Amino acid sequence: MNGDNINDSGTGRRRKMTTPRECTYIDFLKCQPMSFQGIEGVVGLTRWLEKMEYVFQINNCTVTCQFKFSSCTLQGRALTWWNSHMRAVGQDVTYAMPWAALKRMITGKYCPRGEIQKLESEYWNLRLKGLDLLNYNHRFQELALMCERMFPEEATKVERYISGLPDMIHGSVKASKPQSMPKAIEFATEMMDKKMLIHVER
Repeated sequence: MNGDNINDSGTGRRRKMTTPRECTYIDFLKCQPMSFQGIEGVVGLTRWLEKMEYVFQINNCTVTCQFKFSSCTLQGRALTWWNSHMRAVGQDVTYAMPWAALKRMITGKYCPRGEIQKLESEYWNLRLKGLDLLNYNHRFQELALMCERMFPEEATKVERYISGLPDMIHGSVKASKPQSMPKAIEFATEMMDKKMLIHVER
């Protein structure tokens, strides 16, 4: 940690202010970032991006480090693509780019529009089958992450989630007017448990 001396108000004494230590590559690796090979599809890429941003956050990675460190997790086809790009524009120019630029580039390369459209269609038409609410919740959240541009607002996601619930709990969950996805899922789970308990008791 680096220290800067400043006056302590009211006492005249000087105290040390600590500033966060810059993230190192060793720190980055300790968080076990995911690798990306370019063959994982939209789901795999989405998980890689999500994990990478989580690692950046807990390590306080600087903008400069984010691009450089994340590119080191590319393997296979993705690494070949990346090396070709770096040779074309130069290493200095490449590493001066922000993480958001790599995110756009890699999404454009490995998220074909056709595949995104299929996922968006699934998201729009997703319905709970049977009583397997756990799998419905998991798939809905997965699709919501990948199709965020369709429903960027939390309220719209909640509405879409509730519309996919079966009649046996749909009305109750809607009437509860949940303000967030966690609340909607929590109430839907509670209602489903009650319905199943009544069914068992009969």
